[in-house]
Parts: sequence; C-alpha cells; structure tokens
Amino acid sequence: MSTLTNGSVEIHYEDHGGDGRPVVLIHGWPLSGKSWSNQVPALRDAGYRVVTYDRRGFGESGKPGEASSYDYDTLTSDLDALMTELDLRDASLVGFSMGGGEVARYIDTVGEERLHSVVYAAAVPPCLKKDDEHPDGALTDDDVRGMQEQLAKDPTAFFDDFTTNFFSAGGELKVTEDERQEAIALAAQADVHAAVQCIASWVEDFTGGLRKSTVPTLVIHGDGDGIVPLEVSGQRTAQMVDGAELHIVSDGPHGINVSHKDEFTSTLLEFLAR
Repeated sequence: MSTLTNGSVEIHYEDHGGDGRPVVLIHGWPLSGKSWSNQVPALRDAGYRVVTYDRRGFGESGKPGEASSYDYDTLTSDLDALMTELDLRDASLVGFSMGGGEVARYIDTVGEERLHSVVYAAAVPPCLKKDDEHPDGALTDDDVRGMQEQLAKDPTAFFDDFTTNFFSAGGELKVTEDERQEAIALAAQADVHAAVQCIASWVEDFTGGLRKSTVPTLVIHGDGDGIVPLEVSGQRTAQMVDGAELHIVSDGPHGINVSHKDEFTSTLLEFLAR
C-alpha cells in the first residue's frame, strides 16, 4: 500500500497492478478499500490496472481532526489527487454507495478528460435529501442528526445495527455472519468524527455531475436495498444520465458486491469490456 498527500492529509491507496485500463474502486461508508476484496482479483485477472484507496478518515488514511471538512468537494479532491498522482487516463471509476458521490462530483468539478466510463453501485446520487425542494428523497435533516447522534453515542452498537441493515433484504441477512463481522472490523477502523460528519454529506445534491455526464455509465442496484433505496437513487440516476444502463439485482440488499458477488462482478466485467 502506498500513500499520497493531499494538502495535509495522507491518503492510503493500493495499486494492485495490471497493464490494462485503470479501474478505480471507491468504497462505501463506513468501510475502506479492502471492502472490494471480492472484485479486485477478478478485475486484475481480466487485465485491468486496479486501484483502491481509503477515504480520508477511514481505513488507513489520515484522520485530519475535527477542523477538517468531509463535504464532497473535499472528498473529491482526494480522488482528483489520486488520479493526478498516478496519472490515470482512460479510467473507469466505480463508486459504491457513498463512493458514487465522488464519481458524480468528480465529473461535475474536474470533468471527464481522464475517464472512459463510470459505475454507480448502490450509490447515493442523485440526492438522498428529503425536503420541500427534494420531495422524493429519503433522509430528512432530523434523520441525519438522529444517525449522527446515535453513532457518536455508541459506535459499536451503531455499526452492529448498520451492517445488519447493510446486508439484509426483506428482513433476511444475505451474507454469512463472518462476512458481516468483516465489515464491522473495517468500520471499526474509521475515525468516529469523520464517520459522523460524512453522514451529513450523504444528502448533498449530485444532479449537476449526472447531467454533465457523457461517458458510458452503468447503474447497479439491489431492489431490496434498505440503506439507499433503488427508487430514490439507482432508478433516478439511470433516468438522469443519457444512455445509462440499469442492472437491478433481484433480492439484493445494499451490500450487493458481497451478497451477490458473482452477479455483481460479472455485470461489472461485462460493462468494463465494452
């Protein structure tokens, strides 16, 4: 694993090798780049240059402290620094859950010059916020504050409950208990302040990036996602991006890259090969 510095923050990344087109995997909350362990070998074996990294405040990346911002402009600057540091071109960005926000904001603020294609996997765009301006959203300001307070009060209990919902559809856990515990272990590496602040970022509006998007786009989402509902996010993203392909994972929870790893990986590989 290597490190780059963006401002005063160290971002840990792993360049898994491969001589083909770069594929950057952007993890979800509250995990790390290691959450892509089911996909990295298959992508590398297919010849892609696979890169993972840990979001600031998570995994092995730096924990900047309470004065740091965790809004998406800041988070996307870390992705931009990675793309620039490694000089990644003709790259595919794969954003899972919160990682989809970085993908959309990257297109909005940096552009598509370095991009070949993008993937939104169970991702938060276009906008999870629910208010008068966004009546079709999922999270009110009270919802956000409630989750932040619960997490700050008892991180262990919060992550235990969250990972259960993360991997459940229709009230049924779709992964093994060992797989759920692996996710809890990754969540435990997160700085609690960073994790709390990122919850507020989930409800940012990403429609600007989606409307600017011209590169091939795959949206993959579970129809049983109880964290980021399909009808609020995946379906609307696919409708908003011209020419986007929507793949719905039947009975899929939020964590479809683990629960339905074979279907997820094969769908991803088929899209990337185009």
